[in-house]
Amino acid sequence: MVLLSSISTSLSGMKVAQSQLEIVSNNIANVDTPGYTRKTAAQSPVVVAGQTMGVTMENAKRNVDEGLLKNFLASNSTNSSLFSQYNYLSRMDNLMGTTADGNSIAAQVGNLQSALETFSTQVSSSAARYTLLTEAQNLTGKLNYLSSNIQILRGDADKEISDAVAQVNSLLHSIDALNTDIVKYTVLNRDGVANLQDQRDSALRELSGYLDINYYTRDTGAVVIHTAGGAALLDTQVYELSHSALAQVGSDNSYDNGNIQGIFVDGKDITSSISGGSIGGLITVRDTTLPSLQSQLDEASYVLYTEMNAAHNQGTAYPNMPYKMVGSSTFIADRSVLPVEYNQQIRLDNGSDVRFIIFDEAGNQKATTTLLSGIGFNPAGDTLENMMSQMENWLQNGAGLSYAQVYMDENSHLVIDTGDSNYTISIVDEVGSTPGSAQSPASISFDVDGNGTYDQTFSGFSDFFGLNNFFANGLNDYIIDSKVLSNRAAVGNNTLTTWSFSDSVNGFNYGSIDISRTMTIQDIADQINNNDMLNTHLRAALIKNGDGYMLRIESLEGAQLEISETAGGGVLEKLAMNVSSCNYAAAISVRSDIVENANLIVCGSPTFNSNSGSYDINAATNNIANKLAATLTSNHIFKQSGNMAKTDTSISNYISTFVGNVAGQTKTAESSYEYQSALTQAISDKEAQTSGIDLDEELAQMIIYQQSYAACAQVFTASREILDVLLNMI
Repeated sequence: MVLLSSISTSLSGMKVAQSQLEIVSNNIANVDTPGYTRKTAAQSPVVVAGQTMGVTMENAKRNVDEGLLKNFLASNSTNSSLFSQYNYLSRMDNLMGTTADGNSIAAQVGNLQSALETFSTQVSSSAARYTLLTEAQNLTGKLNYLSSNIQILRGDADKEISDAVAQVNSLLHSIDALNTDIVKYTVLNRDGVANLQDQRDSALRELSGYLDINYYTRDTGAVVIHTAGGAALLDTQVYELSHSALAQVGSDNSYDNGNIQGIFVDGKDITSSISGGSIGGLITVRDTTLPSLQSQLDEASYVLYTEMNAAHNQGTAYPNMPYKMVGSSTFIADRSVLPVEYNQQIRLDNGSDVRFIIFDEAGNQKATTTLLSGIGFNPAGDTLENMMSQMENWLQNGAGLSYAQVYMDENSHLVIDTGDSNYTISIVDEVGSTPGSAQSPASISFDVDGNGTYDQTFSGFSDFFGLNNFFANGLNDYIIDSKVLSNRAAVGNNTLTTWSFSDSVNGFNYGSIDISRTMTIQDIADQINNNDMLNTHLRAALIKNGDGYMLRIESLEGAQLEISETAGGGVLEKLAMNVSSCNYAAAISVRSDIVENANLIVCGSPTFNSNSGSYDINAATNNIANKLAATLTSNHIFKQSGNMAKTDTSISNYISTFVGNVAGQTKTAESSYEYQSALTQAISDKEAQTSGIDLDEELAQMIIYQQSYAACAQVFTASREILDVLLNMI
């Protein structure tokens, strides 16, 4: 019995040593295999009836620190998020150009400023005029280029999110399959569970690169995975993510207003709860970082557009004076009558008046009058329809231009046509009705819905109608934004206020909402979106902007949008609801006829000759050219845009700050990514110390098991020989 026990023990020892050698060999062979962890197997004696009958070995197990693994997953998720943000910011930074190559947006503004200053001192120089035109086109082209590429980057990020979602779903199915095998192998006590767990951990590591996850392991060996926000991704089944990328992203497209789709799991939108992984970083880039930069670029373009046009509208081009002026502002027609009428009203305030002067080919005054004292315009305010009729009557009868017309074209833009190219028109705002009164932009009040209540104020008659703009954009003012507010702050006044909505497609007051004292901007947005009279024409949303939100109301039909409220309501003013700068960087351009003929650039305005009692116009007058030159260096109000606070500064300084902002954010993103990358690597190195392969240790173990195998073999051989001798003796 002793010999048989010895043979059995030595055989089991040889088998165990052979299995241990196989484990060690696999460890050595996979020393460079990603995700492979060191395997070991415990040995224990086999005891039968109190007698040792050999040795047995348990299934191979891994040396893994679960705490370190979870730390790595969290760090890897953050690292991937920061890389995505740095990657897109660095691409944006490259688009900005450099001062050295003269192609940066700041350099373009500087070039335009120089051209404006030269033009203001050399208004008779064709070279100065064409240089100004070229630099203006270069600047608007750069604004268009940056805006277009910001949206391309946002579209790329959205497409990457869609691709990442597909990868996440694939990984979840892979982990689910591994869960099934691990549970089965565990129940059947089959070897190989450790290798399957390695594969599952590798999948978890890859998954953490896409989004921030939490997981735990059930008693069965299966893992359950949730997002860090708590949404189930894998339990007894896979809960797939879904996201459809937008084919083309524009400045007015955002996740906040619903025209960029969210990321859904089991019908629930989890976009806002994802902060880590490449998906979290891409969401930040698409919905926060790049929109912030776009809003700053749009704000700069909006101020440039409005200020340059305000100055340009105060003068008259000479000798290329216009006989036909077409406005750019869109007005709302009353379509309840035919032919339609324009019943919105304007009123001149503070004693200002608007002078119309007709010049002949030689630049001599043919006729002049004013809006208030000459054509019968009601000083208390009058409709646009009456104003056009009065102007046309004066042109035909007072100025003797029988073919003259004043009307709204098919785009609801004001048209003033003398009907004779030999006679041109100049519009000058003055502080009074007396000829020769000082020139200053007229104060205008505007009744947006034709009800007799004046809702808005403007400065400059020609600028109000957009009759002599320098820049064009082809946009209706179809988006209205509030200032930046807390989404929970009460915005109503003590009295109930009613907002009414009008636009150039649906006419006046086609719907309204009531605003009470306790309502927030979210409540206002909900009121609009839940109103069946409004939600087919309007969309309201809270748009994230810096440390707060803007209430954005936009026409779904792209129509000129106007909001009026009950007298004394004050909520529009409290919220600072105004035309949005959205899309201005993408759309701004030099007016097309100025591009064709640089002589249409205004340098001066008519001056009153007290000796002759008439107005003269001179090609050398540069009062408007000086105002144009001052637009880039004078201070203007810029509203809060992204992480740039509301400020009172020059266009030049604002653009320089914008450029510095991009560079600063890129540098910060780079530093954050480098730090997090080093931290992630440190955790990985720490894991390697626990679960990695040490070749020296494995080789030492190999020698031990080889010697053990040899010793067992010798015992087996000796025992068998003794047994053979005994059998032969018998």
